[in-house]
Amino acid sequence: MEQKYYHMNIAGCERDLPICPLNDKLQIAGFVIFGDPELTTACAKELLARAPEYDYLISAEAKGIPLVHEMARLAGNQKYFLARKAPKLYMTGVLDVKVRSITTAKEQHLYLDTADAAIMKGKKILIVDDVISTGESLRAMEQLVEEAGGVICGRMTILAEGDAQERKDLIYLEKLPLFDAQGNAI
Repeated sequence: MEQKYYHMNIAGCERDLPICPLNDKLQIAGFVIFGDPELTTACAKELLARAPEYDYLISAEAKGIPLVHEMARLAGNQKYFLARKAPKLYMTGVLDVKVRSITTAKEQHLYLDTADAAIMKGKKILIVDDVISTGESLRAMEQLVEEAGGVICGRMTILAEGDAQERKDLIYLEKLPLFDAQGNAI
């Protein structure tokens, strides 16, 4: 079967996203900023222009890493936090939240270092991600920030997919449709 693509203009960058099957009835457009510094920088600039006042940024491992890094760099090399997919030896302790993402087959966990949590306490935290669809990863990051004592001041993403487009609490750059089994936008 021939690969289908969905064409988008994202922060002034033209991209063709491959349409990938999620199951036998639903497909999604694959959006990956890894290895695309032009797109990453353009999106980071656009998001920062729309960002509310914040103290720190947080994103989930892994696809949010280039975005949150570039946003922090453009904002003056600010410290940012990552919700990790596995605890690391250097962590002083962890906060742990379960998550089931639309693009991952099994239940996962997100972990936050308790040393990072101590820094976040009482601070305005802006949650950023590359794509938000079902909101499960976002919900997990919200829970980590709340457990750390941080104050969620906003939620931002490059693309809002499916039902996420209707969220009033989400700042995003572009809408990304879902696709039927034949690759038609729904």
